[in-house]
Amino acid sequence: MRICVLDDDLSQTEYVAQTLTSAGHVCQLFTDGKSLIHELRRQPFDLLLLDWNMPEMPGDIVLKWIRQNLTTNLPVLFLTSRSLESDIVKMLNAGADDYILKPVSPPVLLARVEALLRRIYLQQKDAAHETYGIYRFDIATQLAAVNGETVALTQKEFELALLLFRNLSRPLSRTHIRESVWRQDVDIPSRTIDTHVSQIRSKLVLRPQNGYRITPIYSYGYRLEKVGE
Repeated sequence: MRICVLDDDLSQTEYVAQTLTSAGHVCQLFTDGKSLIHELRRQPFDLLLLDWNMPEMPGDIVLKWIRQNLTTNLPVLFLTSRSLESDIVKMLNAGADDYILKPVSPPVLLARVEALLRRIYLQQKDAAHETYGIYRFDIATQLAAVNGETVALTQKEFELALLLFRNLSRPLSRTHIRESVWRQDVDIPSRTIDTHVSQIRSKLVLRPQNGYRITPIYSYGYRLEKVGE
């Protein structure tokens, strides 16, 4: 999973990153909220770990921006030294998914992260289908349909199409696409991603007349856009 860590204490961010990367996660570290928000506009992540006591833009303001601006239900876990019961209640009511007090041992931190990821993403996995306008994706059978007509997609094409729709209007880097669809340990040429995007565009007829289009982003990746927004 791709995890963001926001904390202005470098020793803390390195400690958290080491704990999570040892379990196979990919961590990106931020020491200020503005930089984190800038990156969230550019690419998706699977989980955020936020400290509350941050200079300029504290964690509660970052959380507010996330819940107001991101369409996906991005899991947010607070890792902070603020221990008042009223603080914990405030953040959970504001949209945080979990709240951990510093200091925390590596096993406990990892267990809480894994439990949150299981809860959030098993809920998504259990969904029978997802619908976006005239497009319908059956998760269990990995079948896609356009206007009720089934479209033959390969497994990777299905995963890539669903990734694009789930991150509508958000630019996806080639690295993120590769890690999400082909997994982290597979090295594939950039041309493979381009070919799959081309196939998806053609098979699903992702054209303005159907309300969506795939836009290439030079030297970065792709973005699926809803025409008119």
